[in-house]
This record gives sequence, structure tokens and C-alpha cells, in this order.
Amino acid sequence: MNRAGLAIPKSASDHHTAAHRPMTPGERRVVFASSLGTVFEWYDFYLYGSQAAIIASHFFSGVDPTAGFIFALLAFAAGFAVRPFGALMFGRLGDMVGRKYTFLVTILIMGMSTFMVGVLPSYSSIGIAAPIILIALRMLQGLALGGEYGGAATYVAEHSPPHRRGFYTGWIQTTATMGLFLSLLLVLGMRSVLGEENYLDWGWRAPFLLSAVLLGISVWIRMRLNESPAFKKMKAAGRGSKAPIRDSFGRWNNLKIVLLALFGLTMGEAVVWYTGQFYALFFLTKILGVEANTANIMIALALLLGTPFFVIFGSLSDRIGRKPIIMAGCLIAALAYFPVFKGLTHFANPALERAHQESPVTIIADPAACSFQFNPVGILSFTSSCDILKSFMAGHSVNYTNQAAPAGSVARARIGSEVFDSFEGKGLSRAEFAQRMAGLQKTMTAAIRNHGYPAKADPTQMNYIMIVLLLTLLVVLVTMVYGPIAAMLVEMFPTRIRYTSMSLPYHIGNGWFGGFVPPAAFAIAAATGNIYDGLWYPVLIALLAVVVGSLFVRETRGTDINA
Repeated sequence: MNRAGLAIPKSASDHHTAAHRPMTPGERRVVFASSLGTVFEWYDFYLYGSQAAIIASHFFSGVDPTAGFIFALLAFAAGFAVRPFGALMFGRLGDMVGRKYTFLVTILIMGMSTFMVGVLPSYSSIGIAAPIILIALRMLQGLALGGEYGGAATYVAEHSPPHRRGFYTGWIQTTATMGLFLSLLLVLGMRSVLGEENYLDWGWRAPFLLSAVLLGISVWIRMRLNESPAFKKMKAAGRGSKAPIRDSFGRWNNLKIVLLALFGLTMGEAVVWYTGQFYALFFLTKILGVEANTANIMIALALLLGTPFFVIFGSLSDRIGRKPIIMAGCLIAALAYFPVFKGLTHFANPALERAHQESPVTIIADPAACSFQFNPVGILSFTSSCDILKSFMAGHSVNYTNQAAPAGSVARARIGSEVFDSFEGKGLSRAEFAQRMAGLQKTMTAAIRNHGYPAKADPTQMNYIMIVLLLTLLVVLVTMVYGPIAAMLVEMFPTRIRYTSMSLPYHIGNGWFGGFVPPAAFAIAAATGNIYDGLWYPVLIALLAVVVGSLFVRETRGTDINA
């Protein structure tokens, strides 16, 4: 072992033998059990997102529309917001009690919370308690997921041969994508079998209830596992931490590594992941107007084609290092996003592309009256005449240029040779505001349709093969940054505080930086007037990670993780 703590193989032949021997039955069981359980956890977590509109109709129908909208957004955001707290809670438990028992607890909490969503009475049955309980269950899901990933990644890595750690943990990295794929596939299948009417009425509960079966299988498999050898060795030597949170974040020598892991790795990985999978789906359905089931099927195909690359890049990181692959993935993503998303528009909605070129729109407004409409939990209200117009244009995928108007003037939109006045919403009653807004939206919608802006994508004009290929490219970029990162995070921290230390930067990066991609992209697009400018958020975050990671994060391949 050298001074940097890196294990040096005895010879090239020893290295080759270790790197290419098949998995032992025990190692296969560890990888399978950890991966299967984590797939089910991600399935449970994503199930809400894939059915959010249906759930909102059952649980938020009896409240004021504005309050219902806020509840719906809070329920979705709550699961992401609490993930770092789950990382702290279960990371501490995993470093003190053990990896095996901690991620048994996380999967029990996740599975039971998901099952409870399936049996939870709707608003019509129990009133305001329904959305409150739903948000609480989503928070429990987020807490459990915050503890699950770090436990599974740590457990598999600590069972892996040193020179195959990237390959073994690469299987864990497939689980988020496979969980999303499973949830999309099951929802699409049940909609087809039950019919849309039955599914919307009661069938939507079935995928949640199925989690009880998945939970039973996962718990049974995990109960048969042994504790991680690295953890047992540490406990036997009496080197465990009595205060993992303090030791992880209260001591600068470890805290600086946590910060480097966040700003040099997970922050960039997160925006690449969320842009490549979640924002791509958002862009297809909300920006380009592709029908939801069609978009889900194309995303599912891309996930199916791209998922093997998690293991491929994990394995490659065992040979050339983790850091070069992650940095290359972030850099390529930053360079590729604008042409790829413009390509999606070209192949999915060519009519929208033509409208952007042939029918320019200008917003004429006092710059001081225009807000940056970043609204991640839906509690802010943007009522100035400028914000009303910009929100409409961004929501209808209309590109526009900004032109300054005199201070205090009411904003106007120029579409071709026509000019339309907005209105000031501040001070209006809710009813009056809604009436004025409905009138403006009707007028503006007719105007943009007359100038060639389509209401939705035309299925007969879509190039499905090219769309799936572009989506697959986005997924492959996800696999580059995500495939090796579990092994790298595990190798960055000592056994005594590994679970806690790696979990927090991972979940802050993914739960917060990654989770902000859709609202940040919308706010930027609304401010600049270009549907693609929202991509500057993931591009700049990915480039920042490349700079910090390249300059300050050291390579970890070959590190002795028993230290």
C-alpha cells in the first residue's frame, strides 16, 4: 500500500485474475439482493410521480384550486426535500448499528408507505386529512430513500473484490432507472388492461398495493444476508464511531471531502441524471406537446437500451479510473444538451420549430416589473402584467424577445403585426383576476394558433426512431456520470463514517440540485424568452462540477476501503 492509501497489486497477472474471475455465489446474492430491493424502493418513489395527476384528482379535489395545486406540488416536492435528512438519520444508524439492519428498516418504511397510499381514503371520504396524510407518506418515502441508496452502495462495495468494485456497484446504479422503467411499464400495462375509465376510478391504486408483494420478497431476501465484512472488521477492532454525524461534518478533514464530493461530483451527476431522464420527459410532454403515453413509451425504450451502460461504465472505471469517466460525462452532457434538445423539437414537433422561425413574438414591458419566476413549491404568485404574459408564452412553448418599455407601463405582446395588451393583476380579487386571465388566455391562444404555434405535437409528423435515439444518448450520458459514482463515493470515506458521509452529498446533490432542474429551467426560459435557455441550469452546474472535480477531487480507484 502506498502513502496515499491505495492498494498496489502484486503483479499484472494477479490484477488480471482478480479483475476477471466470475462472481462467487455469495457475491451474486449480495448484488442481487441489494439491487432488487433498491429497484423496488425507486419503483415506490417514482410511482407517485408517474400518477401525480390522477392522485391529485382524488386527494386535492375538495379544496380551493389554488390550495389544491399547492398541496399537489408539496406532496411531490416533499419526497425530494427530506432525502438529505433521511441520509443523516439512516447514515448514522448504518455506521453505528450496521449496514444490513439499516437498509432492512429503510425498505420496510418505503414499502409500507407506498402500500398505505394505495389504501388511503380520498378527499371525498375523509376530507382535508387525505392530502395531509398523503404528504406525510411522501415524506416517509423520501426519508427511507435517503437511507437506502447509501446503505445499498456501501454494502455492495464492502463485499466487492477491490479490482471489481466499479463493476459490482454498477448494478446498484441500474436500480433508479429500472425502478422508473418498472413503474412506467406497470402503469402503461394496467391502463391498457383495465381501460382508462376503470384505471382512473380505482385501478390506479393497484400498482401501490403491489408494493406489498415486492416488499415481502425484498425483506425475505435481505434477511438472509450477512453483515458487511468491512463493518464487522471495524467493530471487532473497536474502531467504530460513536458520533458519525459529528465526525463526518464537524471535522474539517472529512467535511472538506464531503464538500468536494458534492460540488465536484454529485452536483454535476445529479443535473445530468435529472435532465437526461426527468427533464427530457417534461420537455417532450409539456414543451413539445407529445401525448403522455407516447412519451412514456419512448422514454421506457431509451431506458431499456441505455441501462446496460451503467454496468459497462462501472466496469470501465475499474480499469481507467472513476474520475475520468464522470468528468467526461458531465463535459459531454454540457456540450450536447442544446443540440440534442433542439433535435427533439425537430423530430417530435416540426410545426413548433417552424413557428419559432417564421412567427417571432416580442414582449414589450418595463424590465422592473418582470420577475424571475422560480417557484419550486408553487406558493408564489406572479401577477404583474409582464409576468402574466411571460408565463403564458413559456407555458405554451412560444419563443420571444424582450423589449424594454417605459417604467410603469402595462406589458404588451407583439405577434406578427398584432399587439395585445396584458393587465395588472395586483389588487384584483381572485374572481376578477381569474376572469381577466381567462379572457387574455383565450385571446392569446387564438393569436398564437393563427401564427402557426401548434396545440400539441402531430403524431403523423414525428420521427419516433430519431427521438428514441436522442433519448438513448441522454440516458447513456446519465450512465457515464452515475455508473462509477457509487464506487467512488464509497472509496472517499473511511468505514467508520462511510454510510453517513457519502449519503448526505449524494442526496443533497440529487434531491436538491437535481430536483430543481424543471422549475429552474422554466424560470430561465420565462425570463429569457427561449424554450432552450432553461438548459443553462444543468449545463453550468455540470461545468462547475467538471472544474471542481478535475482540480480538487482525487482519483479513488484502488483505495483500501477497510481503513
